[in-house]
Amino acid sequence: MRIRPISPELLVAELTDRLADAAAKAATVERLRVAVDGAPAAGPDELAAALVDPLRARGRPVLHVRAADFLRPASLRFEFGRNSPDAYYEGWVDEAGLRREVLDPTGPGGHGRVLPSLWDAAADRASRARYVDLPPGGVVLVSGALLLGGGLPFDVTVHLEVSPAALRRRTEPGQEWTLPAFDRYAEEVVPASFADVVVRVEDPRRPALVEPDADA
Repeated sequence: MRIRPISPELLVAELTDRLADAAAKAATVERLRVAVDGAPAAGPDELAAALVDPLRARGRPVLHVRAADFLRPASLRFEFGRNSPDAYYEGWVDEAGLRREVLDPTGPGGHGRVLPSLWDAAADRASRARYVDLPPGGVVLVSGALLLGGGLPFDVTVHLEVSPAALRRRTEPGQEWTLPAFDRYAEEVVPASFADVVVRVEDPRRPALVEPDADA
């Protein structure tokens, strides 16, 4: 593999090109479902948000959905304590709800009617969001942590890779209890080994694309 340093602006431009091309070439896929996966310190929500306007400028309807808006109720998330890394890893995200309300409707044969958020974690109640329609040719960007390896049906996967040392430096003190979950994710799922796009973000100001060797 080779590591190609790239500016944040050029990273957004290259990802926009790739996703727009994928949406245009996927004749059997009416809508493109994209995962932007990474620990919060890697900025998956920020990267997905930065892709919205450039994709729209390319003529693609876009919907950005945050996995943080599809968490399970507090009674389930905190069943084994508020700071359980195993519970965080295994059951914080309502994957069934994300599939039902976002990924299946935008998948093959889907009707395109999407619920952009399901649960307000701060208030611990349903978000009461309204359904929106994503027309054919659209792109749904799902951003968040621990999205890969669990069978969620994405068409393109982007993984933001951070070394354990950098992740520990950049994780907020109140969230350090989540670090074992990301260690486990890297060891058990190894998302960098199969994601369609891997971006190293040791420093968010200096990302780098991880690419296969030309002769690979």
